[in-house]
Amino acid sequence: MTLKKALITGLTGQDGSYLAELLLTKGYQVFGLVRRSSTSNLERITHLSGEIQIVSGDLLDQSSLMDVIDESQPDEIYNLASQSYVPLSWTQPALTAEYTALGVSRLLESIRRCKPDAKFYQASSSEVFGQPDDSPQTERTAFRPRNPYGVAKAYAHWMTINYRQKYNLYTCCGITYTHESPRRGTEFVFRKITHAAAQIKLGLANELKLGNLDARRDWCYAKDAVYAMWLMLQQEMPNDYIIASGETHSVKELVECAFNSVGLNWQDYVLVDPAFYRPDEPIQLVGCIDKIKTEIDWQPQYSFNELVELMVDYDLKKLSS
Repeated sequence: MTLKKALITGLTGQDGSYLAELLLTKGYQVFGLVRRSSTSNLERITHLSGEIQIVSGDLLDQSSLMDVIDESQPDEIYNLASQSYVPLSWTQPALTAEYTALGVSRLLESIRRCKPDAKFYQASSSEVFGQPDDSPQTERTAFRPRNPYGVAKAYAHWMTINYRQKYNLYTCCGITYTHESPRRGTEFVFRKITHAAAQIKLGLANELKLGNLDARRDWCYAKDAVYAMWLMLQQEMPNDYIIASGETHSVKELVECAFNSVGLNWQDYVLVDPAFYRPDEPIQLVGCIDKIKTEIDWQPQYSFNELVELMVDYDLKKLSS
């Protein structure tokens, strides 16, 4: 039996590492695209050493993408690579556009030329909605991005659809809302809070500074999200889906849950600092998951509270070791 082959860009990121694990359990031969000059932290994939094949390429260099696709001949391609930190997109808007937007054009064109029968997944983002009229958002909600990252993701989203329509490629977009895991960086608010709760419990810190506690997010577990990505490429026909929890929680709820899980009163340790407010705070971004539940039978397996406790427990163990 011939093994299915998959190529993952963004292998060293949170989603890339979980997706690689999932595909390996399903018997895939996995290739991971990594920039040759990359200084990315390989910590998330060290446990997969010897099980995945690292290939050198760059979303800024179309010839390298064509070489990788031509040599690996993947059945499925998952584009999870981008400049994905929203605040950084304001200080480096051109770089964000090169990787997050134009990089997808280069990848799609490489697929068209070298492996047009490959199935392609594009990681879209709820940031494309920006300040939507509809809540919850559906796959038909108008895009109104409010930061350079969202603008770049909107371009990539529509290019993916255009290549499907123009060239009859199997391309699809998963509009993922915020998804978290212990592999998330502490610059992101969810991990920042769970990590700080663990630090304070262990006596390694004594306060946590946050911005708008009333800001709300639709959070789910990264493992659930990557399963949805895989499931989308197993369908007979390509389509685009929202990947989300379908509910929102405030930063304050997250703080309460995290500190409660370690037996502390959050109000004794949390300080609100206006410096952490986002100038482009999204308005009630919450995804409607009716379409993905109905059409491909996916829904999150982890609740909000389970995810918070899972991450706090991880940070406690990591900081104690």
